[in-house]
Amino acid sequence: MKLAPIVVFTYNRPIHTRETIEALLKNQYAEESDLIIYSDAPKNEEAKKGVLETRQYIHSITKFKSLRIIERDENFGLSNNIIDGVTNIINEYGRIIVLEDDLLTSPYFLKYMNEGLNIYENESDVISVLGYIYPIKKTLPESFFLRGSDCLGWGTWKRGWDLFIEDGQFLLDEIHKNRLARDFDFSGSYPYTKMLEKQTKGLIGSWAIRWYASAFIQGKLSLYPSRSLIFHNGSDGSGTNCDVNNEYDIELSTTPIIHGGINISEHKDARKAFIHYFRYTRLKRIITSRFKRLFNKA
Repeated sequence: MKLAPIVVFTYNRPIHTRETIEALLKNQYAEESDLIIYSDAPKNEEAKKGVLETRQYIHSITKFKSLRIIERDENFGLSNNIIDGVTNIINEYGRIIVLEDDLLTSPYFLKYMNEGLNIYENESDVISVLGYIYPIKKTLPESFFLRGSDCLGWGTWKRGWDLFIEDGQFLLDEIHKNRLARDFDFSGSYPYTKMLEKQTKGLIGSWAIRWYASAFIQGKLSLYPSRSLIFHNGSDGSGTNCDVNNEYDIELSTTPIIHGGINISEHKDARKAFIHYFRYTRLKRIITSRFKRLFNKA
């Protein structure tokens, strides 16, 4: 089976980075895969120690087929680091598996990702293969497609990444011009359009909202697993763009995801399940916030 290079983006969290690599090494195909690590430079003195410790660790990594480390000489920031890194590597290899330094993988992650990248390589309607799914309780198919894409443990091909549009304002204009905002926001259950507006105003950097929007406005689909092969352990307040949050915590799948036997079209029940989950978590946040205000006044 043709294996995609694994590209990990790191910054100043050596412990998280170590946990990500150690989880990867428990995967089938890890020792046969090329590992490429992009290490961003510190943006200030406060970040320097963490960056240096992270770099010291990544130079000690072994057991992959090969290891390549790109150390930035100046701070790119998360979005620019990922956009530049993905573009360079995918132009070299033609396909890619992308992780950030706060993602733990199931032992079946690389198997699922590489099989998906091989199976759907020539399906032009499919833009990416995704390893994470929200903690949805509804029973869903073993794997399924939804319109758009996501950012927690994903893979794509050059033909997919070539559709990435960096210009957030263009994406936002297209969404409004074609009256796609409600669908883009999963029937109004999640504020993706507002996120894109913030990106256009420079309030957030987010490459991910632009990746999702690029896929969505072009009607492309992404493959999701029914059980998550990714655990995001960066929602502990340590990340550049993450607050403390356990809403998206899941249990990593202990069994492989079996590919095949599905139509290449958006799964309507899965979309409804996502909408229900987004609405539930939004309501939960509102109630929690109100209780906090009440207790703070007491």
